[in-house]
Amino acid sequence: MNCNNCKGSSFVEATDYVNLRPLDKKMAIGSEKVYTVCLDCGEVVSIKIKNPKKLK
Repeated sequence: MNCNNCKGSSFVEATDYVNLRPLDKKMAIGSEKVYTVCLDCGEVVSIKIKNPKKLK
């Protein structure tokens, strides 16, 4: 895989502190977002939800 922005090929997976949750479920736990980030330019090349079934 190469970065579309800089053509770099070094990546890291990262997450943040806020879980994604459905808007209609205020108390839902939700799931972590997993970002794939280019280490050369910082471009986020992918965002995935770790456990999409938790959004139901």
